[in-house]
Amino acid sequence: MQDYKLLKGKPYPLGSSLDKKGGMNFAILSKNTSGVILELYKLSDIQTPFISIEFNPKKNRTGDIWHAHVTGPDFSELCYAYRFSGDYSPALTGDRFNRNKLLIDPYARALVSADNRWHFDEAYGYDRNAPSDADLAPSGVDNCATAMKCAIIDDSQYDWQDDHHPRIPLNKTIIYETHVRGTTRHPSSKVSSPGTFAGIIEKIPYFTELGVTAIEFLPVHEFNEDEIIRVNPKTGERLKNYWGYNSLSFFALNSLYSSSGAPGGVVNEFRDMVRHLHRANIEVILDVVYNHTGEGNEVGPSVAFRGIDNRLYYHLENNRFYKNYSGCGNTLNCNHSAVKQMILDSLRYFVSEMHVDGFRFDLAAILGRDSSGAWIGVNSLLRDISEDPILSGTKLIAEGWDAAGCYKVGEFPAGWAEWNGKFRDDVRSFIKGDEGYVSALATRICGSPDLYDNGRAPYHSINFITSHDGFTMRDLVTYNKKNNFENGENNADGTDDNRSFNYGAEGETGDAVINRKRMRQVKNFATILMISQGTPMILAGDEFYRTQRGNNNCYCQDNKLSWLDWDFIDKYPEIFNYFKKIISFRKENPIFCLETFLNKSDSHNPELSSKFIDWHGVKLNQPDWSYVSHSLAFTINGLSKITSIKNYDRRFYIAINAFSQQLDYEIPPARPKMSWRLKVDTFEQSGKDIFEDGEMPQVNSKKIKVRPGSIVILAEK
Repeated sequence: MQDYKLLKGKPYPLGSSLDKKGGMNFAILSKNTSGVILELYKLSDIQTPFISIEFNPKKNRTGDIWHAHVTGPDFSELCYAYRFSGDYSPALTGDRFNRNKLLIDPYARALVSADNRWHFDEAYGYDRNAPSDADLAPSGVDNCATAMKCAIIDDSQYDWQDDHHPRIPLNKTIIYETHVRGTTRHPSSKVSSPGTFAGIIEKIPYFTELGVTAIEFLPVHEFNEDEIIRVNPKTGERLKNYWGYNSLSFFALNSLYSSSGAPGGVVNEFRDMVRHLHRANIEVILDVVYNHTGEGNEVGPSVAFRGIDNRLYYHLENNRFYKNYSGCGNTLNCNHSAVKQMILDSLRYFVSEMHVDGFRFDLAAILGRDSSGAWIGVNSLLRDISEDPILSGTKLIAEGWDAAGCYKVGEFPAGWAEWNGKFRDDVRSFIKGDEGYVSALATRICGSPDLYDNGRAPYHSINFITSHDGFTMRDLVTYNKKNNFENGENNADGTDDNRSFNYGAEGETGDAVINRKRMRQVKNFATILMISQGTPMILAGDEFYRTQRGNNNCYCQDNKLSWLDWDFIDKYPEIFNYFKKIISFRKENPIFCLETFLNKSDSHNPELSSKFIDWHGVKLNQPDWSYVSHSLAFTINGLSKITSIKNYDRRFYIAINAFSQQLDYEIPPARPKMSWRLKVDTFEQSGKDIFEDGEMPQVNSKKIKVRPGSIVILAEK
């Protein structure tokens, strides 16, 4: 200890930070604690502290920030953690301080343990062996040997090599949602570092070939993948927290996604991935979970927030219990000034220090709730995020609902885009053949003006057919019912509202007719996704017909059921090639990527035609908006005088037939010296389903045959 000296330190910045002289400042927030102890550990002996520093509340405290400056010979081989003193009185005050529990710094940028895993068994702040009301009796077990510690990171050494944000406009963005581990963990990925950020780098040529402009990763913050104690009833294998929607830190990256064995090596590996993706003009979007933490409810472990200041960080019910708007056991007190600051600091860190381009906020409606649970929208953290100067230009995407019934799609503050769940549901229902959805389909194709024509733009609608949460696109056309038995919850988990259809056989089949229908419907989904106003999002693997065997909730399946099987590209080249071409079609035609709503008069009545879109049925200008209609056709007039798109002058005729029989559609006259050419016919097989512009067959008749369950697109040329 004689080589290390303790000074007063500074209350800002929070976390740990090296100074130019090699000293280390530590700062952590706790309003209600009575004492703080900082413990330093050597990486060579991570189970036993070699220094324990008790903060002096008069010297080492400013407001609610506890801080100290430590000087010493070398911090590169050290890690640290905290202990907090105070009342353990869940029922009376809500406090759950327990000096026996080692806690991580919420601002730590990397974490480390003896075996690189979380150990919850000894992390519970209460006596799990108490005969009753266990969480009311504090635990006397010291868990320093097994607890996670905070690695010390020197951010000044990384060479970004003049990296910059691509800043692709949202209306020109095509999002690819995937899982870091699942993308390359399967042996078929053939990467040198499977399941890691480094593995993603090796797949960049593929992302470029597909044509996507942004990769949206499921959560990459630290979480405990071993927290699930159930087993797969089919195989007997222990299930995992695979998706990661249970963050235990909002700064530290999951070290399991790193190929580096060095403590903190995950930080620079992530940066390498971002830098290489940017070089390919591909943006990085992170799925972030600021609505709750992985500490769970009153019987969960004390890892950080609960032990640091339980009633500051969480929404409590009668002090002892946790309000559960997230459906995950607790709800973070997002609009408390200190918690709000932590979230903003986390976002700023990933933008400024990690060069991330955007965020998708899980259950973002919670971020708009006050301490009583009421929705405060524009007066909440949501506005603070959208108006933050460091986050300016960053893509902000909300999941506009939560698990407690707060559904606010279309109501987020300016600057926010939102997952459009209504697009998913309405398109699924129409293509499936449900009645009563033709008007809704028209509205979704127009960019959902019923939701976003409120001062925002069509691209604020994040359109998707499938996401990680639900069926894959192949399973959507293969199963009438979910098949989640391998999750060990008796098939009770996952949604039952799938709007799926199996077309004659439940699950995989050798019936060629059924399989053709299924592949055709996948192409129909991809087509509508790419011709609709808004920002399209693709679920990884849908482009090569991936299946999860009917499991619509693979959150606990870290195995081949969830991993991308890259051999499917060769097995289903028709689907893969179609996706590539329909993505290219969208990117080549800016009229599918409008920056403003052109059909103001159509906002609430799609029966009204406009100069930009003319609606049809089987007869021109006679759309069938009836409840029983399964047909919709329209002309998109992409003329510069209408769209204000410079150097662009194209028209398209699109007919969507979800009826069980062939329909003959009248097509509008072509302009002088031009003719209609066949661009897309989803009924056809590969080679005839989508054509390059220079190869489109001419249409010489006044009608076009659209076969059952298919889409035809004509291009004027």
